[in-house]
Amino acid sequence: MERLIEFYQEMGVSPAVYHYGEAALDRLKDRFDEIDKIAEYNQAKVLSAMQKNRVSAACFAATTGYGYDDIGRDNLERVYADVFHTEAALVRPQITCGTHALTVALSANLLPGDELLSPVGIPYDTLQEVIGIRPSPCSLAEYGVTYRQADLKEDGSFDYDAIREAINEKTKLITIQRSKGYATRPTFSVAQIGELIAFCKNIKPDVLIMVDNCYGEFVETIEPSDVGADMVVGSLIKNPGGGLAPIGGYICGTKTCVERCAYRLSAPGLGQEVGANLGLMLSLYQGFFMAPTVVAGAEKGAIFAANLYEPLGFRCVPNATESRHDIIQAVELGSEEAMIAFCKGIQGAAPVDSFATPLPWDMPGYNDKVIMAAGAFIQGSSIELSADGPIRDPYAVYFQGGLTWYHAKLGILKSLQEMVNAGLAAI
Repeated sequence: MERLIEFYQEMGVSPAVYHYGEAALDRLKDRFDEIDKIAEYNQAKVLSAMQKNRVSAACFAATTGYGYDDIGRDNLERVYADVFHTEAALVRPQITCGTHALTVALSANLLPGDELLSPVGIPYDTLQEVIGIRPSPCSLAEYGVTYRQADLKEDGSFDYDAIREAINEKTKLITIQRSKGYATRPTFSVAQIGELIAFCKNIKPDVLIMVDNCYGEFVETIEPSDVGADMVVGSLIKNPGGGLAPIGGYICGTKTCVERCAYRLSAPGLGQEVGANLGLMLSLYQGFFMAPTVVAGAEKGAIFAANLYEPLGFRCVPNATESRHDIIQAVELGSEEAMIAFCKGIQGAAPVDSFATPLPWDMPGYNDKVIMAAGAFIQGSSIELSADGPIRDPYAVYFQGGLTWYHAKLGILKSLQEMVNAGLAAI
């Protein structure tokens, strides 16, 4: 262990910060054991789906061009559908990111004259231009889809009276963002999402409900599709890609919804029949297989971060003891200077570009400057160690990821060390 402490010192973590972290870990053993139990359950769920669908080496073969009769691609979609307990799934490298997957799902299932409702307040920044809340070419608003929202209550809970009032004859699709995005509100548990879905369906049984599942996959033993969602949508460079998927997104849901998504992604009449895998199947299968374990490590890192920063006076969402429903840990740092120091520590712990210095910049799709620390093997991979946030009050940084728990641990210790070095935190 003395050599380990020396390693940490060589990487810039002082013995004082290291021992402060070890004291926090002593309090977390029971919580980490519970996370491991959930990971074991989810690992069994994924393995069972792969065995049921007879995954073989033939599924990893590359296809090109149209990609007709791509057995690996089609079988992977059956595996996803079984894990998420849905009728169908669309899992494609042609889906470039989570925002793209959400755009496909929304534009495929909304027609001119329909209305989209968010019962959980304003959506994540990048989706605002998709909807047309912030004007953009090719937004849903430009094609005649209207938008309405019901804001959350001050305590972050659903305002059921406002939701009831917002649902009307035009309401075609309800979008629920599971994770907090760049907000300091609670992430919703699957049980809470199920209650909201039941409430909305009781008012309008034919309404479609889509859940933005990004950052939440495999944190619990059930998913929103188990509690009534018509579609669950996410990115493969987040939780379900396990850090190995180099690109891609997924949409799991009813057969009708997924078929429409496939037509929107490719072309009417073509749908899921086209879309070559380009040799990525091995990474997509193996990443999905690894995902429950990788997500468990990331969740431990998030909990560790809250238990380091909250005792030092920084507001954490979730706090150090609350239950967790995604991998994101928000820490309100109070200043741009502190955000830069925190992100400098995360970047300094990275295996890639550790020598770079993260600075705020005008990132596409955002109103405010954004700082992002992400020395990842896959560009923009949020399941890898990263931290980011918009430069705006309350100057919160959003930490997530870590392909291993030990890497997440090092990143958080490095972030705290930079804060200490800058005189912004004292242990």
